[in-house]
Amino acid sequence: MKYLRNQDILHEIFISFMIGVVCMISTYPLIGEYAILFLLLALILIGIHYYFSIKRYQQIAQLSLSLDKVLHGNAIQIDDHYEGELSILSDEISKMIIKLNEQTELLQKDKVRLTNAIADIFHQMRTPLTSINLSLTVLNDEHLSADKALYYRRDIKKQLEKIQWLIETLLKMSKIDAKTAIFHRQEILVKDILTKAMEPFAIPMELKEQKSILSCTNEKMFVDNQWMMEAFSNLIKNAVEHTPDGGTIQLIASENPLYTEVIIQDNGEGIPEEDIPYMFERFYKGKNAKPESVGIGLAFAHMIITAQNGTISVKNNPDGGACFSVRFYKQIMLK
Repeated sequence: MKYLRNQDILHEIFISFMIGVVCMISTYPLIGEYAILFLLLALILIGIHYYFSIKRYQQIAQLSLSLDKVLHGNAIQIDDHYEGELSILSDEISKMIIKLNEQTELLQKDKVRLTNAIADIFHQMRTPLTSINLSLTVLNDEHLSADKALYYRRDIKKQLEKIQWLIETLLKMSKIDAKTAIFHRQEILVKDILTKAMEPFAIPMELKEQKSILSCTNEKMFVDNQWMMEAFSNLIKNAVEHTPDGGTIQLIASENPLYTEVIIQDNGEGIPEEDIPYMFERFYKGKNAKPESVGIGLAFAHMIITAQNGTISVKNNPDGGACFSVRFYKQIMLK
């Protein structure tokens, strides 16, 4: 009897009953003594309708219960044995549950990744902060020589610059992650980008007696100039750090009907094979990483390039050293 409290069921029974009464009254002159039989038949039909209505509302109630369990965090699978429109509804709800479960898993992974990133950032900033604290302690010594004082002041400046670079880079990476970074893409000569990207490393390369070979003609890329300069600067910085004194860094641009490619290679120690698959992961530092390495330069370059629909890969040269390949495929307009 609980279903008689359902307003929809009562509404359907009332309408069915009224239709039956109207039909009986309108046809009474024709059916005469068979009116009672027709009334019984109408009641039977109403009963059958009531039965199937109850079955349908039972199935709807079961779906509602399943959705309530999902909302309370229970992983369930909805049985798809209904018929008609309820089957379609059940199938759509099952798809929604699968999608919600996938999104929940992604959110959980993002939470773990964020926690790890915060831990990594804290670790990376703790080292220069510790160095600054020690330098300040030493500078408080009244008997410290002028040369030593200058050395520690320069070290403090160096560590502060490292912290500033780390914060600015992480902020830019966050913008790309959040898809709020704006890329003003235009056709630019590769030679111009690489030349400007090389400028900050002129003195460090001179001190290490390193040579750079720039092989470019009139190759072009459809990219954002400033962002790509940052990407290439990080790749060049990596090459400078891993190229021995007196070594050579080559920047080679080429173009074909499909894509424009820039290769940055050095003749250093190369990359251990087990590190290659993880070279573009954030905060990853391989076996040959320098002690001062943070592990975000290559990841940042990868984010900038892929955000502009480019590709980047890395491998070892047969003659030694690492080789980074950046490609931007040309858009083909179909008529």
